[in-house]
Amino acid sequence: MDTRTQLAEPSPPDPAPPAVPDEPQAVRETLEDYTLRFAPRSYRRWTPMVVATTALGGIAYMADFSIGAGIAMAHGTGNALVAITVAAALIFITGFPLAYYAARYNIDLDLITRGSGFGYYGSVLTGVIFASFTVIFFALEGAIMAQGLKLGFGLPLWLGYAVSTLMVIPLVIYGMKALSKLQVWTTPVWLLLMIGPLVYLVATDPGTVDSFLAYAGTDGEGSLNTASVLLGAGVCLSLIAQIGEQIDYLRFMPPKTEANRRSWWTAMVMAGPGWVVLGAIKQAIGVFLAVYILSEVGPAAATEPIQQFRGAFDAMMPSWLVVPLAVVLVVISQIKINVTNAYSGSLAWTNSFTRVTKHYPGRMIFVLVNLAFALILMEADMFSFLNSILGFYSNCAIAWVVTVATDIGVNKYLLKLSPHAPEFRRGMLYAVNPVGVTAFTAASGLSIAMYFHAFGDTVQPYSPVAAVVIAFVLTPVMAIVTRGRYYLRRGDDGIPVPLLDAEGNPSAVTYDCHVCRQTFERPDLAACPAHDAVVCSLCLSTDKAGDHVLPAAPPVPLSGT
Repeated sequence: MDTRTQLAEPSPPDPAPPAVPDEPQAVRETLEDYTLRFAPRSYRRWTPMVVATTALGGIAYMADFSIGAGIAMAHGTGNALVAITVAAALIFITGFPLAYYAARYNIDLDLITRGSGFGYYGSVLTGVIFASFTVIFFALEGAIMAQGLKLGFGLPLWLGYAVSTLMVIPLVIYGMKALSKLQVWTTPVWLLLMIGPLVYLVATDPGTVDSFLAYAGTDGEGSLNTASVLLGAGVCLSLIAQIGEQIDYLRFMPPKTEANRRSWWTAMVMAGPGWVVLGAIKQAIGVFLAVYILSEVGPAAATEPIQQFRGAFDAMMPSWLVVPLAVVLVVISQIKINVTNAYSGSLAWTNSFTRVTKHYPGRMIFVLVNLAFALILMEADMFSFLNSILGFYSNCAIAWVVTVATDIGVNKYLLKLSPHAPEFRRGMLYAVNPVGVTAFTAASGLSIAMYFHAFGDTVQPYSPVAAVVIAFVLTPVMAIVTRGRYYLRRGDDGIPVPLLDAEGNPSAVTYDCHVCRQTFERPDLAACPAHDAVVCSLCLSTDKAGDHVLPAAPPVPLSGT
């Protein structure tokens, strides 16, 4: 083989050509927490449980209380609880393979999506969808915080929206190191304030449980029926994309070894698909608290978390402490989740923009873009039509996550038509893979049409089911039809050292990128076709001329896969 595409040993690079203009800024920013990159072993110094605690701190959002309450107000407690359970089961099942791949191979959901049926540019579409998820939920959480600031300090909502947006900027500038400290230190206080009122109310007034279970909804019916359950589940399933934010932390898991095997699996399940267990509990608590305060505040205000906890705290402590404590809970929750929303959203926007334009604009620019979009939604009073937004959005999110999960579980492990080890580097992947793009487009398009009554009122509640079924069926069908030909543009990246080590973890062997002159671990690099050297994944992404991109070649198996 030509030595230009296969290196004998890790070695210093040949004299580099002039670096692309973006490189200095890109290198500085992406090495803070390996934004847009494979997270190397040398950086991943946290224990599995520290990573899990940090990741779970990111689900401190209050939206679950509103979502659960909103479903119960419309359909009754029974339908709400079944809907929450159905959605949680589906989110857990689809989240498991994604979380495993992120923790095992140390890449984020966009990098996983590229090699799991979408292709190098095809996953830009899902990147924008995930970025939109972070915008929607930042706006929702910011609106909840503004409600708390209005109750506690008398701030008008429009000013509260601005405050809740601007206050996260100093925190989100920093990466995983700062976020891990924030989440670990605030989680105990948050858990105490969230669980304490529920335990107190149930212990001191058991009748609240009977009222909670008997609540029939605003229409007074409340009997279990399929349409109500599916409509409620569709709202809950809008949270399916939360696995992307969990993965932004899980990619920093240490290598899985015999010594840490048990703690590694426990942390991966807890912080990966397991997030939905706590999420479902919070939704059920939201139903309980909404029913508890319903007679006092009415159906509209009962869905506001600040009112729910004000009512709960009022039953257990002096009146002068009620509002301040409720505001503290809301503010802590919003800071914890909206730092994550802004951080993950900035990664998603930056990743998509960099691939399309081959220019790295800096993550901070997209932090501000993300916050601007969220502030616009808040000022437009999105909270008042929350369930409609989430019901529509869930169809896109479901189609994406189910497609990727099916590609991993079925196409990789059962059919073996998709490469087992994930691939994300430019030059190694086709621009677009029809497997995932077709399945996702069909599933999201048809389910959205159903949601907007295109096929009649009778099937409208079944749009989430349609998104799941179409994505699950079409993903393997398209892999069979295309015979897996569009996963890898080439199978050999020109580096002889195996991609994975003897234990199946990404190799820790290092090379120097001959464009940016930084040292990276084996999975983040590919050989350069023009020099006896290697190039890192971000330099490949920003290579406008394509001089460093390997040419197409027969897709023989990658070394180490």
